[in-house]
Amino acid sequence: MVEALRHWPSEGIPERPGAWLFTTARRKGLDKLRRDARYRDKLAVVAALPEAPPREPDDRLRLIFTCCHPALGREAQVALTLRAIAGLTTAEIARAFLLPEPTVAKRITRAKSKIQQSGIPYRVPEPEEMADRLDQVLTVIYLVFNEGYVTTAGPEPLRRDLARDAEWLAGLLARLMPEEPEVMGLLSLIRIHLARWPARVDAEGRLVLLEDQDRSRWDQREIGEAVALLERAAAHGHSGRYQIEAAIAAVHAEAPSWAETDWEQLVALYGLLAVLDRSPVVLLNRAVAVAQVEGAQVALGQVDSLGSRLDGYYLFHATRAELLRRLGRMKEAGEAAERAGALTTNQAERALIGLRAATARS
Repeated sequence: MVEALRHWPSEGIPERPGAWLFTTARRKGLDKLRRDARYRDKLAVVAALPEAPPREPDDRLRLIFTCCHPALGREAQVALTLRAIAGLTTAEIARAFLLPEPTVAKRITRAKSKIQQSGIPYRVPEPEEMADRLDQVLTVIYLVFNEGYVTTAGPEPLRRDLARDAEWLAGLLARLMPEEPEVMGLLSLIRIHLARWPARVDAEGRLVLLEDQDRSRWDQREIGEAVALLERAAAHGHSGRYQIEAAIAAVHAEAPSWAETDWEQLVALYGLLAVLDRSPVVLLNRAVAVAQVEGAQVALGQVDSLGSRLDGYYLFHATRAELLRRLGRMKEAGEAAERAGALTTNQAERALIGLRAATARS
């Protein structure tokens, strides 16, 4: 009948429509039988093939687990892995941890010596051993992604290769540990950020702030799949840092605009994250959300309370600059922006901060 609808309008109705239909049906039936027979023959050939050996995990993942052996201290594990896996310089790692470069260099040297002296094996551990190293491995993959998302040095504002490497490693880890919610959380977090990647840089290579991004350029299909992965993780009932961070990213990604973002939910999520991670950077990010709910003055008080711990961090001063600008304290805003620009090593971020400093001064 389908064939008749295709052919008869242009070719005309045949003299014996019933015979035409019967002949067409018979021919199509025989074609299907032949295809089925060929399919069965091919299945028999495939079944006779020798079993393929299991695919070895990527060397980088083996190396990550080696560097994150429990015999090493946590700080040394992460620093050494970033040096060995991502190829980050000691200076880049020091900036990621807000530490002096000589401190990081000593950690890496000691960790290398410990691996050699202890004979730590180069392998992915057995499933029962993975839990002891999982947190450090997730930290490393996340820091690799962060270095790709906003580079701390070099001429390029972003490093897509590092970001995609981090996504690939997180995906490989998810296949090794398919029921681990924090692995799913990290993979979801990375994919939500990558889905927004096309709108992060303009045609001239300048960074675009989240509030100014063209959200029509975000990959909504990728965002939807990443959120579904996060929901699978949440169904396990064991919330962790990466699931919360992914939830924060999802709130931003699902908002139709900056103004329509659910800021109260973000304040609550950052509060949960602060319970698990008392890093002053988490509290700084929470203050940014607080500014949208309770106002710039309240947020500025929270930011200023972090000054003793974050004075060398450029985003601390950039955040202060924005809050001061909103409060009309333009001279102080310009000074804070200049301080932020002097501390950042990413040229695109420095240009963006410089533009805001010039705006504040004017």
